[in-house]
Formats: sequence, structure tokens, C-alpha cells
Amino acid sequence: MSKIKIMTDSASDISAENEKKYEIHVVPFKMSMGDKSYTSRVDFDNEKFYKMMDEYDGIPLTSQITAFEFAENYKELYNAGYTDVIYVSINSKGSATYNNSVMAVEQFYEEVPEAKGKFNIINIDGKGYTGGYGYAVVEAAKKAQKGASVSEIESFIRDWVDNCVIFFGMYSLQYAKKSGRIPAAAAFVGEIMGLRPVSRIQHNQITTEAKVRGDKALIPKIIELTAGEQIPKTPYCVVYGNDTEVRDEMIQAMTKKLGYPPADTYQIGSEIAVNAGPKVIGVIFKSQNK
Repeated sequence: MSKIKIMTDSASDISAENEKKYEIHVVPFKMSMGDKSYTSRVDFDNEKFYKMMDEYDGIPLTSQITAFEFAENYKELYNAGYTDVIYVSINSKGSATYNNSVMAVEQFYEEVPEAKGKFNIINIDGKGYTGGYGYAVVEAAKKAQKGASVSEIESFIRDWVDNCVIFFGMYSLQYAKKSGRIPAAAAFVGEIMGLRPVSRIQHNQITTEAKVRGDKALIPKIIELTAGEQIPKTPYCVVYGNDTEVRDEMIQAMTKKLGYPPADTYQIGSEIAVNAGPKVIGVIFKSQNK
């Protein structure tokens, strides 16, 4: 009989409640600030990290999860009696973490040869960030608890990440400039003019979908873009940072526009906040456009 474990990394931004309720195995990223190192979800939660980031003048650095760490996690799950592990990762084009998880499979079987034929590992590139693949992880874990097969769960995850889009707005370009995601000159001009970019995250890529002038224009533009592309009546999620008022404004506006509330909300953690800043808003949905 199959015993399936759904596994992800901390950049999926699934809540601690869902991690516990649906028994999701989360591999944390490590973070450094100067000469101090931290482990996400262990040494800090989101609120503590936002405070740490605000007080730190430099650029916090995240480390990829290594093949060794993945192999150790596979051993832990094999020893716990699981027959199948489905790992859904952060965007493979933005981090070497996915490739490390794939390399670790061979390493694991070399070290634990008796697991061959008894323990199956499936690695899936989440192709995005935060709840873009976090939602698929949570839904997959629900399916596993209800007795769905490995193939059913894998098909669901791949379908979601292949068709998922995030429209994502930043209220400040300061952090994107510091991290190098936006050139300093472009960030300076953008701030002076009050421009706020709306990014599209899809198929392992981040592109600028639109630019609006001023904070108040962000939410209406994201809603307009989402409503024009979302598959009707499908679930969507809201992604946000440290401002719950902005989150609630988006929930209210999206519910009014579509006629039903979001399936979930995702508060960005350290892995996303170091590049986007703590105040962001966005919508995650299944797109009609392949």
C-alpha cells in the first residue's frame, strides 16, 4: 500500500497551519545577514524577518538547498516508511535548488541501494514562486490524505504549475534595486515618477506586464489583468507581504469582481521579500493562455 509524502521548500510560503494539518514536509532555505546565518521557518517567522530586514542595511542572501540536504531528507522519509515522495520546488531558472533535488536522487540510491523499487521520488519544477506552487502543494497534500494515487496527484500538480500565472505588484523598488533585480538607474527613475511595475510570473520567467502610476492603481490593474486571463470559475489565491490592509482590499475587490473569494492567501517569506520588499500584492490563478 502506498504511503505518500508531499514535500516542498520554504519559498512556497505555505502557512504553518497547512504544513501541520496536511503533514507537508518543508525543507527550509538558509539566509545570511552579514556574518549571521539563519534558517527560514526555524529561526524566524515572516513578521520577525520583516523586522530584521528593516533594521539591516545590507542585502540578505539566500542559499540554495544542497543535494546533500535533499539526500538526507529522502533518507528521513524512507526510514519513516514512506513509499513515494513528491517534491515541488521553487522555479528552477531562479535557483539551483530543483537541480540539486534531482541530483540527490541518484546520491540517495547509491547510499541506500535497498530502497530501489520500494521508495519512489518524483521531482517537479514549480516554475514560479510563493503560492504559485504552494497552492498546488497544499491541494496535493489534501489529495494524498484522501487516498488519491501518485499518478493522480502528480498530474494535478503538473497541470497547475504548467498553467499558473501570478500578477505581482511591488509598492517600492528599493529592495529590487538592492538585490540587482532592477537596475539602479531604472529604479531611481521609477521611484521619482511614482511608477509601480506589475510583473507576470509564468513558465519559469518574470516579465513586466504593465506599469502604473501610484500605489492606488496597483490593485485595479492586477484585477483587470487577472479577470481578462483567468479560466472562469477556477480557484485563485491572493499573495501579500506585511500589509494586511492591502491583502484585505485585494480580497474584497477580487471577490466583488469574480463573485467568489480566494481559495487561500499566501504571505511572502524571506526568499521572496529579499528581492521584492515586504509590501507587495498579487493574484495567483490558472490562465487560459498556455
